Amino acid sequence: MAKIFLFRGKKVEELKKMSLTEFAELLTSRERRSLKRGFTPAQKKLLEALKKDKRDYKTHCRDMIIIPEMMGKSVRVHNGKEFVMIKINEEMLGHRLGEFAVTRKKVAHSSPGIGATRSSASLSVR
Repeated sequence: MAKIFLFRGKKVEELKKMSLTEFAELLTSRERRSLKRGFTPAQKKLLEALKKDKRDYKTHCRDMIIIPEMMGKSVRVHNGKEFVMIKINEEMLGHRLGEFAVTRKKVAHSSPGIGATRSSASLSVR
């Protein structure tokens, strides 16, 4: 039996029927205030492209809050170096796009070079 996804007690179909102000009431205060101020021109452009069902739309709008009309779409979000493909699903509602395009990688250190430690200072470079 598949588990039914609920967002603050509402089903996905109910969320899609809600207006933006009604959906904002279900979010945390920071996201609610952001939606109340309105979208920036870049965010409006992103929503228009998603409504036209444009595939692989690239964006720098990491601060865009994921709303119900964006569910099921895929977007490429810039992480500072490249565009990361993000498939938007129900669990992402209310979060920002930038949370899913990680900007930092794991640091993998190798062995130290010549001159990096006191013991290597006495060794010959040749």
